[in-house]
Amino acid sequence: MVKRVIFSHFLAVLALTFCSCGPSVPAGIPTYGYQVVHAYPHDPEAFTEGLFYDGGFLYESTGLEGHSSVRKVRLETGEIVEKHDLLPNYFGEGIVRWKDKMYQLTYQTEVGFVYDFKTFEVLKSFDYKGEGWAFTHDGKRIIMDDGTPEIRFWDPETLKELSRITVTDQGQPVKNLNELEWIKGEIFANIWQTDKIARIDPATGKVVGWIDMSGLLSPADMASGHTDVLNGIAYDAAADRIFVTGKKWPKLFEIKLVKKAT
Repeated sequence: MVKRVIFSHFLAVLALTFCSCGPSVPAGIPTYGYQVVHAYPHDPEAFTEGLFYDGGFLYESTGLEGHSSVRKVRLETGEIVEKHDLLPNYFGEGIVRWKDKMYQLTYQTEVGFVYDFKTFEVLKSFDYKGEGWAFTHDGKRIIMDDGTPEIRFWDPETLKELSRITVTDQGQPVKNLNELEWIKGEIFANIWQTDKIARIDPATGKVVGWIDMSGLLSPADMASGHTDVLNGIAYDAAADRIFVTGKKWPKLFEIKLVKKAT
């Protein structure tokens, strides 16, 4: 199946929003729901692929050939204050900041870009093998995934691979790992085409928790044939705030996790 599909009708969106599709949540692994703290405006044309929070702003990478970009966004209003558009043959994917630079993956072209973090000037490109889906970092290593159950760890200076882990749930590989965020020593990962976020132990690859985001975007906020799946996690470490959104969603949400009863 092609990775990026914009759903053709409203019922498909509803099915993805409210169904229990995707990885099961077996007994013994904690599960979480959410409480919405605040809803912010989000560009409904932004096909969100990468997201992070830094210095009071959101940084977002958008996908689709001919529509891909990296952008700096004012959280409170959704205003785009800086933007760089990719050439139309590139499908933008995950982004991550490292010191004074920002790195971006592309989907199937095996080419990434290095930007000046302040100006968004393209400094150079780099190559990697396979598809590029998402980026984050743990303060020492850049963390990357490619839609498979594998997560790669890269040297942040050379962008060379250091190691990999395979993400598993009760011993079974978890495929379709999508947008990533490093939160309090864990890797949070959207699972593509589901409303679930996996909490992953970076040492073992084991899923240590599931977050069920079903119902986050209300039917009233969905546009038939336009609104797509949940994707995008950002974390404000200073204020301990988690933000989530989706592809072509009109809203971005600040949430708190709520542990479900077992």
